[in-house]
Formats: sequence, C-alpha cells, structure tokens
Amino acid sequence: MTDTEYTPAKVWKWQNESGGKFASINRPIAGPTHDKELPVGKHPFQLYSMGTPNGVKVTVMFEELLAAGHKGAEYDAWMISIMEGDQFGSGFVEVNPNSKIPALMDHSTKTPTRVFESGAMLLYLAEKFDAFLPNDPTQRTECLSWLFWQMGSAPYLGGGFGHFYAYAPIKIEYCIERFTMETKRQLDVLDRQLAENKFIAGDEYTIADIAIWPWYGALVLNRVYEAAEFLETDSYKNVMRWAKEVDARPAVKRGVRVNRTWGDEDKQVRERHSADDIS
Repeated sequence: MTDTEYTPAKVWKWQNESGGKFASINRPIAGPTHDKELPVGKHPFQLYSMGTPNGVKVTVMFEELLAAGHKGAEYDAWMISIMEGDQFGSGFVEVNPNSKIPALMDHSTKTPTRVFESGAMLLYLAEKFDAFLPNDPTQRTECLSWLFWQMGSAPYLGGGFGHFYAYAPIKIEYCIERFTMETKRQLDVLDRQLAENKFIAGDEYTIADIAIWPWYGALVLNRVYEAAEFLETDSYKNVMRWAKEVDARPAVKRGVRVNRTWGDEDKQVRERHSADDIS
C-alpha cells in the first residue's frame, strides 16, 4: 500500500486485507464465521462486550444504575475479544446481526429481549429503570438529541480521525487533515454547549453524558489515540472540566474497568459476574 494516486476499479473486488491494526477482522460480508454459543450467567442482564468506548457506555450505565439503588440492574459481563473474532461467533451474531460489540440480552422479560447498538441499550435501560433520562418532554428531547448526536458524530472521530491518525499502516495527510478538522469542530460544539450547561443536556447527568464521555472525555484526557497534544484538547476548557467531573464519578471508575484488557492490571476486570468483582 502506498500513498500514491488511486483510481478505483469499475467494480470493487475484495482481494486482500487492507492493512492496519484491525485488518484481520474486517470483511465485506455479514454473518457468523464459526459456531460458538454464548455463556449465560445468573443475573437478569447478560452483556457481551469489550472495554472499548462503545462497550464502556453500557458498563458505566449499569454501574450508575446499581449505584442509584436499582438492584434489578445486576449483570454478567462476558468478554468478547474483537481482535480474535469472537463477534463473528454464531451465538453473538444471534444477539447482534451486525457483529459489533456491545450486545445485550435481557432475561427479565417474559421472552428474552435482545438489544444491540450501544445507544439503543442506554435508552432501553433508561426507560426500563426510569433513570438518567429526564421526564420533562423538552428536557427529554434535548437529552435524546445529544444521544443521537454522539451516534452520528463518533464515527468521524473513531473510524475517521482515530483510524488514520493512530492505526492506519501509512500516514495520509489528506485523511488526517480532513478528520482532524471535523474532530476539532465537534469538540467546539461540545465546548460551546458545556459553557452554559453543567452536563451535556443541562443541569442533570443523563445518558447523553454516559454516551459521549467514553469517546470525547477519553479523547481530551488523552486515553485514546494519544492525540491530546496534537488536537490541543486543553484549549477546550469546558469539555475538559466536564470530562474530569464525569471521570471522578465512582460508577464511571468501575465501569471503565469492566472487560478491559490493556493498561494497568489493577484497572482491569476481564469479566464481571457479581458486585464483588469491582470494589
């Protein structure tokens, strides 16, 4: 692969891996690659995930619910190693046909309910437990607008900026410049919003914060892509204030440790099956 001018073929054909950190798990077709049943623990919720930003959203949500006294939110967290292709196992694909973590089964319902896509999980849990989602229609709508802002914006941060800045096999100026500009624009959007609000959607901590923090909070705190200096994240004062405030929450500290496989061992919990797993 070279950084030379590229002319697309008339019809695209998958010929080889594209290179880069995640090349071995990228493919142009869906469906399982192997048979593998998912484990099922004793708690109402079975979470199949990994401690990536999208995975962290859901473990933080569960830990926040438990901290708020919702005992029915007890969950088992099972490791899905995306680098080893666990997400293409037949059992996982049955829960999430898109083969992306996280995936969730709720066994507290009459018929077990599957939930896939992290934003859908946050909304599902917020409505189920009447927590972290405002009841006032105007405030609720504001919260959901920011929740879906994250769904639409984060791919430009992760699949765009993060990939080309940190993971691509070669540095392509055009790609890095394009997605850096968009990432900084998004940080400015958040900074302006947080200049007038304590949390993302207002004075109340909501699923909007839980969705956005693992991506943008981690970014400004230099926990993903090692790009804080490059992006001058210190200049986004309001985002930095908010990121540190959310980071200090005990439930957040617990949630980021679940299904984490990197960093200090005392900050990892490979699988969680009881409250004693995280103290």
